[in-house]
Amino acid sequence: MADITRCDLSKVKRELIIAHKECAQRRVLNGAKWAAELSHALEVSVDVQSLQGADHPDHWAEYDKYTLATTYFDLKEYDRAALAVEQCTSPKAYFIHMYARYLADEKRKIDNASDSIGPSESVDNENLKVLKTDLSKKNVNKELDGFGLYLYGIVLRKLDLQKEAMNIFVEAVNKEPLHWGAWQELAMLITDRETLSSLSLPDHWVRQLFMAHAYLELQLNEEGLAIYQTFLATGFSKSNYIVSQIAVAYHNMRDVDQAVTAFTELQKMDPYRVENMDIFSNLLYVKDMQAELANLAHKCTEIDKYRVETCCVVGNYYSLRSQREKSILYFQRALKLNPHYLSAWTLIGHEFMEMKNTSAAIQAYRQAIEVNNRDYRAWYGLGQTYEILKMPSYSLYYHRQAQQLRPNDSRMVVALGECYEKLDRLQEAKKCFWKANSIGDVEGMALIKLAKLYEKLNEEHQAAAAYNEYVSQAERQGINNTEELGPAFKYLSNYYVKTAQLDEAYITAQKCVEFTEQREEAKALLKQIQELRNLKHGATTAQMDDSFTSIFPDQFQRNEFNPLGRLSPVNLRFTP
Repeated sequence: MADITRCDLSKVKRELIIAHKECAQRRVLNGAKWAAELSHALEVSVDVQSLQGADHPDHWAEYDKYTLATTYFDLKEYDRAALAVEQCTSPKAYFIHMYARYLADEKRKIDNASDSIGPSESVDNENLKVLKTDLSKKNVNKELDGFGLYLYGIVLRKLDLQKEAMNIFVEAVNKEPLHWGAWQELAMLITDRETLSSLSLPDHWVRQLFMAHAYLELQLNEEGLAIYQTFLATGFSKSNYIVSQIAVAYHNMRDVDQAVTAFTELQKMDPYRVENMDIFSNLLYVKDMQAELANLAHKCTEIDKYRVETCCVVGNYYSLRSQREKSILYFQRALKLNPHYLSAWTLIGHEFMEMKNTSAAIQAYRQAIEVNNRDYRAWYGLGQTYEILKMPSYSLYYHRQAQQLRPNDSRMVVALGECYEKLDRLQEAKKCFWKANSIGDVEGMALIKLAKLYEKLNEEHQAAAAYNEYVSQAERQGINNTEELGPAFKYLSNYYVKTAQLDEAYITAQKCVEFTEQREEAKALLKQIQELRNLKHGATTAQMDDSFTSIFPDQFQRNEFNPLGRLSPVNLRFTP
């Protein structure tokens, strides 16, 4: 693979300038913007004049028709644009003709879409089928350039011909490696690392950016982040695209502080940027930064109130203020602008969950999965919804899907373990809780659940080790009031008594006294421990009474025991 660190940056910039021109002439505007932004970030000298060439189609005879078509296209009069170049044969004019036909059909579908958020009505794909037939003929005759193949791939994907679409997109990026739109479409069809590795991709520096993008889509965020940081260090430090992708990577990794820092830097670099601000608003929501979120919503509305990202930001703002109806209204506006806008479907599902409207939440989450079946949040949301409905078998299916998409996210693994436990599949539940603890439990619940499961299975040594690790973690984190600590100390006290570790039993029973629900049992345990100690040393009953009194001075009644004194280590290891 061509390594960006070994590339001549002047050559890279020349390629980006040419790519921008080619995309702009075909009105593939997102690809043109991507190339222009990356080119702008590269501060190297290039003779731009020598790269301009003639900005006209391949045949001068079609120049007027091409110019008229692009003018109509820019005004979103797609049918007129298609008609203007209907008889043209040059690649650029032919692309404008087919692309305008495709966008005219898409625009009609959106304009005719229902305002409801229920399941989408059956879509008439007759126009897409006609486009497929026309493009297929050209493709068989090898008459499609990289952009034509890109459009052909989109049509195939829209018709759910995923395998065929993937092959066409691979061919498209090999012919036009600097058309970023084709790479993005290809990434949408990749479901796992094995598929990604199997693709025959061009040996070009842009392939690295595609790999990073695909890694983020597959939730392989650390690998994607490493590639973006390489680009940042190689000459793209001022690229708002690279910085935004780094921010998204931190967001996916749940490194909220780093993500907020990256997005804040992005706003300084590009103050009128709306793209990705919906993700930024999610972070501000999670951190409960209401003032900052209000400011972001106001700013995005001033820039462009009719962008889907703006609607999402405003929706998140109202959600943070618990104004559910207003929040849903703005998410619905986003979907009216773009029915395939994934975040809005997922967030509407969350809002309906908060409103206890489970049927509407299920509909929204299902729509999110229909848009992108790799959206772990929608699968996880469905799992939670069916938990509320007390349907653990359904919940298990959806949580399993979420966990497969985020195998190293402890929340997904814990949720899966809870489902297994409710279905009395305790061995599978045990493995889940053990894994969640091993990979870093962000919510701190896996270990105590694992300990309770060991206790339920009468695996006493493993349970004691898990409880001991739990209270040790609480000690290190300065936590002394969780309701789980009392039962943990109680179990450890009984375990140590049972295994004749009286010193450890005494320490844990002392700590147990601090918890109201376990206090009486703890007092009885302390008395039993002292009796066992005295019996061990052959003491008389009178000596035992005196000793017991001396052990419990007034502070016993005043509850002045430190509940988190250091525990003696348990020489046990727990395994799944």
